[in-house]
Amino acid sequence: MGTVLKGGTLVELEPASVEVADLRIDDGHIVSRGPAAAEAGDEVIELGGKLVMPGLVCAHHHLYSSLARGMPPPAEAPENFLQVLERVWWRLDRALDLDAVQVSSMVGALEALSCGTTTVFDHHASPSAIAGSLTQVARGVNEVGLRAVLCYEVSDRHGAVGREEGLAETTDFLKKARGRFRGMIGAHACFTLSREALEGLKAAVESTGAGLHIHLAEDGVDQRLSFERYGEVPVARLMGLGLLGPSSVIAHAVHLSWPELSQVISTGAWLVHNPRSNMNNQVGYAPAGKFGSRATLGTDGIGSDMFAEAQLAYFRSRDAGQPIGVLHYLRNAQRMATEVFGAPIGPLREGALADLLVLDYRPSTPLTAENLAGHFLYGLSSRHVEAVMIDGIWRMWARRPLSVDGEALSQHAREAAASLWARMAEQK
Repeated sequence: MGTVLKGGTLVELEPASVEVADLRIDDGHIVSRGPAAAEAGDEVIELGGKLVMPGLVCAHHHLYSSLARGMPPPAEAPENFLQVLERVWWRLDRALDLDAVQVSSMVGALEALSCGTTTVFDHHASPSAIAGSLTQVARGVNEVGLRAVLCYEVSDRHGAVGREEGLAETTDFLKKARGRFRGMIGAHACFTLSREALEGLKAAVESTGAGLHIHLAEDGVDQRLSFERYGEVPVARLMGLGLLGPSSVIAHAVHLSWPELSQVISTGAWLVHNPRSNMNNQVGYAPAGKFGSRATLGTDGIGSDMFAEAQLAYFRSRDAGQPIGVLHYLRNAQRMATEVFGAPIGPLREGALADLLVLDYRPSTPLTAENLAGHFLYGLSSRHVEAVMIDGIWRMWARRPLSVDGEALSQHAREAAASLWARMAEQK
């Protein structure tokens, strides 16, 4: 039994397309594009001109941060980015247990769903509960119904044992991920990675064929401490071991010199701009307008609203005198997901995976392919998302999730957050 969406305004991001047409969906895929004839047993939904667009993709996220909102500030206020890591985020990830990992992933996934984000590339760390942590993330995400690409953040900040456990976790999950889940090889910033860690990451990349997902030059401290501790700046270290390539996902890249950025771009790696996080952490403005043809957008844990991220990214880029094409950046995230899942994500065309949104957006001005970007920047928002389909299954309808009880989850999350914050307070 399939689903026929009739009378929708189909919107694709790049090349921009706006067309009133029908879609027929069956077995998780789009099987025809209008006019679509319903077959016996099909569910037929009349959309009356509502927008249908492909689900959005967050190219870099930290789902565990969903339990951080409103948490007590550290006893000593951070004065620089390294202190932000030490006094806030590293305290948070150390306090995570497996229950908090699963709850936070459910909360983050549900928020993503409500915002029209159907795929997340998540970068996870829980040093006190490494083994099985990615399975817990997957369980939480699966409850909501999202698609996800997961990795564990390998680093040396908890010694050789923690590093090896992190490598094992990220590679083991990658090997067993299937369906709506895939894996990558995760790594923290280079200043937390010894030569042994980088060699372990290289071996993992070569043995699995997966790409490296890494924070790179988010702040100048990555450049400075990497050189002080290991004698080379991050790009030189990564390039020297051949760790960057077309499957790599590079988050931030704020503090790269032009020659370094050119080197990274030449590898074909995806470059993920996270403007709201960069502003929040006061690390500076990434030259996103110079990120090349494989530039895309993530949130770095500040929610999952890609409409809001794209709009902020555009306005901030204009303020910096380097305007970016947000539809291109958003479409690139779908291209990233297409490469990882091995099936088209993004086109509303025959053969593509049926990850799509229905938006109740009734513009007061004409909507065309030529002005789609203007509507995206100045009109459309996540509040217009009415229904979400992932893998051909409705996961949200009439703005209500269909797989989870949102109220019960919120209550569980509040309890988990309180316990998490209490464990953070007990840390020395």
